[in-house]
Amino acid sequence: MSNVINTPEGTRDRLFSECADRRRVQDALTGLFDQRGYSEISTPEMEFYDLFVQSGTLLPQESFVKVVDRSGKLLVMRPDCTVPIARVAATKLKAVPLPQRLYYNETVFRSGLAHQGGNYETAQCGVELIGAAGLEADVEVIALAIESLQAVCSCPFHIELGHVGLFRSLAGELELPPQMVETMRQLIEGKQFAALNDLLAPHRNKPAYAMLSRLSRLFGGAEVLERAEELVGKRPQVDYLRQLYQQLKERGYESCIRFDLGLVHQLDYYTGVIFRGYAVGAGAPVLSGGRYDNLVEKFGRKAPAVGFAVDADAVAACAAQPPEKHRLRVALTKGRLQEQSVELFEAMGLDCAPIRDPGRRLIHQLPNYPLDAVLAKAPDVITYVEHGVCDMGIVGKDTILEKGSSFYEVLDLGLGRCRFALAVKQGNDFYGTYKTRRIATKYPEVTRSFFAQKGMDVEIIKIEGSVELAPILNLADAIVDLVETGATLRENGLVPIEDVAQISARLIVNTASMKLYRAEILDFIGKCEMELSKRHD
Repeated sequence: MSNVINTPEGTRDRLFSECADRRRVQDALTGLFDQRGYSEISTPEMEFYDLFVQSGTLLPQESFVKVVDRSGKLLVMRPDCTVPIARVAATKLKAVPLPQRLYYNETVFRSGLAHQGGNYETAQCGVELIGAAGLEADVEVIALAIESLQAVCSCPFHIELGHVGLFRSLAGELELPPQMVETMRQLIEGKQFAALNDLLAPHRNKPAYAMLSRLSRLFGGAEVLERAEELVGKRPQVDYLRQLYQQLKERGYESCIRFDLGLVHQLDYYTGVIFRGYAVGAGAPVLSGGRYDNLVEKFGRKAPAVGFAVDADAVAACAAQPPEKHRLRVALTKGRLQEQSVELFEAMGLDCAPIRDPGRRLIHQLPNYPLDAVLAKAPDVITYVEHGVCDMGIVGKDTILEKGSSFYEVLDLGLGRCRFALAVKQGNDFYGTYKTRRIATKYPEVTRSFFAQKGMDVEIIKIEGSVELAPILNLADAIVDLVETGATLRENGLVPIEDVAQISARLIVNTASMKLYRAEILDFIGKCEMELSKRHD
C-alpha cells in the first residue's frame, strides 16, 4: 500500500488540543513582543543553502533539510530564523534607522537522527534587537526572555547567563593551536570533567589553568561569579555578567537568573553574553539566545545584534504536564556493566537491594538515597537520558561514540575497560595495498570516522553477530570490534593491528536535569568521584 497517507519521519499531524496549546503559547508571546515595541517579520520557508554557509551558522550542515529548485540551485528549508532576518536587516531594511526591534513566529526545519523521536519541524517565537550594543540592549532582551517564559510557563524555570569572551580570553593565554582550543571548548560545553582535566594537565603551571579546568563546573547562582574571581582574579567578562545581574535584579528578576560560565557556544558566531532557558518537564533548553555582533555585517551592513528564540512546542508540552515531586532517575546498562555499577553504588553507601532483586518491577527505588534506577540496553540508556526521562545514565563509551550525544558526559567511571581495535587475519598486510578495503563491524559510525581521519576509502558491512567470522569467510578484509584480552581473536586466527579508541563506562547527565536539579546531581557526582579516588589511591 502507498505510504502517502502517512507523514514523513520527523513530521506529524497536530489535532485539536495540540493546535490550541501551541496557539496559546504563540499568541501570548507575539502579544508580549508587540507590547514591547517589536515589529513582526516573516522570511521564506526556503532559502539558498549558501546563505547559511556564508553566515557561519552554528548548525551542522547535516541537519539542513535540502531541496533543489528547478534551476538546479541548492535550497534549504529554513533551519534558523536569525540568519534570514540578518539578511533582511542588511538589505531590505538598510534604509531603516537602527536600532530595529523585530520579532518572528515561524517554523524551523532541522533533520535529526532516525528513530530518535525528534521533530523536523519546530515552532519558534523570538526577537532580534539589531543595531544596539552594550549593557542596556542586553538587559532589554534578557528581561524580555524572562517575561516570555513567565507568560507561557506554568512550571518552574530559570535563565542561565554565560559569556563566550571569558573562554576566548582564557584559552588565548594558553597559546594552544586552534584544533586543541576547539577540543577544549567541546569538553567544557559537554561538561566532560575528567577528559578536560587530562587535556589541560600539561598546562598546570599557567595562571589560566585553574579557571579553565573548573569552567565546566561553574554553574549555579550568583556565587559562581565570586568563585570565578577567586580562581582567576578580576575579568571584564565576569564583571559584565555581574552588571547584567544587578540590572536584572533591580527589575525584580533575581529569582529567575542563574549562571553557567561553561556556556561556550560556537565561538565565531556568538560574541558576548549567551543565555539559555530551562523549564521543569523539558529535557532540553526551551529558550536560547545571545549576542552576535558580526552576523549582519556578513551581508553588507555593520550592526551589532542580540536576540533569542523560544521553542513554542516544548513550552506547550511542559504546560500540559502535571507537576510532580522529582526524584533523580539513573539508567543502568544491563549485563556486566550493571553489576559493576551496582558494586560502585554499594561502595558509595547506597542500598541497591531493589536492583539486585528486581522481581517484575521496571523502576527500582533505592531505600536510603533519593534515586530510582532503571535497567536498559546500552542504546536505550542514551535515548532515555537524551529525552530527559532519566536524569543520568551509565553507558559504555563505545555506545556514545556510535550513537553521538546531546548530553553531558561528566565522568569516566573506569568500569568495563577495553578498546576498539582494528584486527585482520594473521599475516594480512592491511595497509600494504591501494585496494579499497572491506571492514566488518557492529559499529559503522565509529569505523567510518576512524578511516575518514586516515583519508582512506573503505566499504563497511554491519554485522550483528560474531564479527570475527567475516574475515574467516572472506566477507571482509578486517574487523573493527571491542577487544578486552584478545583471546577470541587469537582463537580465530586474527590479530589486532591498531587501536581505534579506548573504552570505559561513562556517567552521562541530561542537559536540562543538570541545571534544574543541580544540587542533587552534583551530590551524586561527588559521591562517585570520592569512591573513584579511593580506588585510584
